[in-house]
Amino acid sequence: MEKSKLLTFALALLSIGNVCAEEVDTLKIVDVEEVLIIAAPKENRKLRELPNAVTLLSQQDMQAAQVNSIKNLSALVPNIFIPDYGSRLTSAVYIRGIGSRINTPSVGLYVDNIPYIDKSAFDFNYSDVERIDVLRGPQGTLYGRNAMGGLIKIHTKSPFSYQGTDLRMGAGTHNAYNTSMTHYHRISERFAFSAGGFYDYQGGFFRNVTRNNEKVDEGQSAGGRFRGIYLPTENWKVDLNVSYEYSDQGGYPYFYMGSLDPAAQKENLKPYIDKISNDEAGSYYRNLMNAGLNLEYQAQNFTLSAVTGYQFLKDRMFIDQDFTPENIFNIEQKQKMNTISEEIILKSKPNRRWEWTTGAFGFYQWLHTDGPVVFHKEGINQVIEGNANNVFEGLIAKGAPDMRMSINNENMRVSGSFDTPTLSGAIFHQSTFNDLFVKGLSATVGLRLDYEKIKMDYNSASTPTDFDFKVTVSRPGIPFPIVIENAAPLQGNADYSGNESTDYVQLLPKFALQYEWKKGNNVYVTATRGYRSGGYNIQMFSDLITGVLSNSMIDAIVKDENLKMMEQMIDVESIKQHVPDVRDATRYKPEYTWNYEIGSHLTLLEGRLLTDLSVFYMDTRDQQIAKFAESGLGRITVNAGKSRSYGAEASLRAAVTDAFTLNACYGYTYATFKDYATSNDNNYKGNYVPFVPKHTLSLGGQYIFRINPGHWLDRIQVNADYTGAGRIYWTEQNDVSQAFYGTLNGRLSLQKGNGQIDFWVRNVLDKDYAAFYFESMGNGFMQKGRPIQTGIELRCRF
Repeated sequence: MEKSKLLTFALALLSIGNVCAEEVDTLKIVDVEEVLIIAAPKENRKLRELPNAVTLLSQQDMQAAQVNSIKNLSALVPNIFIPDYGSRLTSAVYIRGIGSRINTPSVGLYVDNIPYIDKSAFDFNYSDVERIDVLRGPQGTLYGRNAMGGLIKIHTKSPFSYQGTDLRMGAGTHNAYNTSMTHYHRISERFAFSAGGFYDYQGGFFRNVTRNNEKVDEGQSAGGRFRGIYLPTENWKVDLNVSYEYSDQGGYPYFYMGSLDPAAQKENLKPYIDKISNDEAGSYYRNLMNAGLNLEYQAQNFTLSAVTGYQFLKDRMFIDQDFTPENIFNIEQKQKMNTISEEIILKSKPNRRWEWTTGAFGFYQWLHTDGPVVFHKEGINQVIEGNANNVFEGLIAKGAPDMRMSINNENMRVSGSFDTPTLSGAIFHQSTFNDLFVKGLSATVGLRLDYEKIKMDYNSASTPTDFDFKVTVSRPGIPFPIVIENAAPLQGNADYSGNESTDYVQLLPKFALQYEWKKGNNVYVTATRGYRSGGYNIQMFSDLITGVLSNSMIDAIVKDENLKMMEQMIDVESIKQHVPDVRDATRYKPEYTWNYEIGSHLTLLEGRLLTDLSVFYMDTRDQQIAKFAESGLGRITVNAGKSRSYGAEASLRAAVTDAFTLNACYGYTYATFKDYATSNDNNYKGNYVPFVPKHTLSLGGQYIFRINPGHWLDRIQVNADYTGAGRIYWTEQNDVSQAFYGTLNGRLSLQKGNGQIDFWVRNVLDKDYAAFYFESMGNGFMQKGRPIQTGIELRCRF
């Protein structure tokens, strides 16, 4: 957006802001838990009083750091890295060397105590979020599967705590616009509700040179939320939360970085190096609905909670899978998911010698995926024709004639229809014994029994196609090559259909000792086990189908009357491509880890200084690694043998004066493979685990200029923060990496009564860095971080 338009919009916001003129709350929050009391069905105490590494972000913290989605938490929390790439489908969360790009998540997400089972739903709008809690390290005893890296808990605003209407309007460069409005109404002492909606438009940052320089990552989203809380008696609470969000965006702005082998670089692609140049536009749309019902009963000695969750997701992803100007192939993936969960929790009242939590959890997820792959002419030539010709080249040394095949078909479609339901159930218990032997010493012991059953019903086939091909044969003694066209009936009708199922039973224990010598000051040591479930790589079926097609082509050729000599000269079966069994090709195993940790929470200088410290060691087995299949026909998860990570974390929040606040956090992770050999020639032992920054850093400051009553402003607030991460290795070979980088962000807030106008800037120094890198089909690709962006936002509460 042009600067003149932005200025006009700013003046309009200023005029609107004049209507919001009531006394503003200038309370300075240091310990957010002292101000915001959030219902926690499982924890008996506040998070900083538990033996766990935690980071708490209030609404003010999120505004200051410009947190509007899960991806903005990257480096803002020690040792957490969430690369912003692809689309809303991809939310790769890494904590302490544990992470996931595809399939099962490694970090759990709860919104108002409702679990979000699938990470396709992790990236949503934060317009009405009140607080975020991040717990690092395995949380499997209380939260189960897929929380082995940690847990993110998001809380929306309670209509009992907020009253009135919250209106926001904003605009930014690169044609960015957003607005949201939520009304909070307390009808009586028994019932309160909130209802609101939002709209967000992003004009995009990157252009595709192959498609007339059109914006690649333009997108929009809209949605709303309703929350109602009913207190029928003093002991009962009913909390209903329903949200819906629709998003439609371009995606996958991947820069072509050239061939991994410079000698094999194609001449026709050289002009496109360091440019976005895919010939087909990528896109992603998503319908997402979440509903949760929290029932809570307060007895004299215990609290009983029943939490019911439902999630519906329907989406479509389209990708030009070769990411180049060549017309090779594309993937269209459609998902339809329904998930229902139920959790019953019984816990003791706090401040008892024996504090305990026990419960049962279960969920069932229906997930249907359609994932057809369409090969264009160049793709047929490179994959089907190329595989066959590679085999023929290896036969010349065995005395076979020199053979070359060419195929003239324009398209070939490989269909894929998959149902992958998941059933999970668990029972758990955790006890804490306080004042054990001496006052302030506590011991925590917990155990969870977790059962999971996963299934896959698959139906994948190539559309029956008569291949239009010819074979050219030449050998010494033959004056002219022999050309055989359509040598034998050859149809691409390979197909796979059937089902697979696997179940797992896991025990997830936890042990902790903690000593608290003063309220808010403690030291702890913990040992916890984490587990991430296994699953199936449905995108591997394209590899299986193309392998079968290559083999059927060889069969047809050698059976031609003109080439009968081939069967006499060689063992045909020995030259065919090995096509693995479906189960071996698609299944990946669960991942396990033990986390050992020592840490401390300190509250000093009468609450004006908060410090959290921790050191950890994680021993991981069968670590799940995401990568592209060797053929480039999709992303898959594979199991590395063993890995380990160790490191340290420190965070500090200080109120230097009533007006000046500083915060800082630093995380160090050293994550390497202990055992990971893919072949005799590829052993990655000792290499760094990909996508895990060695350092994360965040430095921030806030200063408030309070103005005497009667002036046109009540106060001016200035925020600045610097976040950085690196070095990040992108591949198991550790041959491509991103050095440590940082971005500087700022915010100037002019506040009058219940209105405020913010001027913000992100990536002030316009830092150029890689947000994501991967390799496919012998090429490298990268998504760059977003450039500098500035904007303005009006917030009015009335």
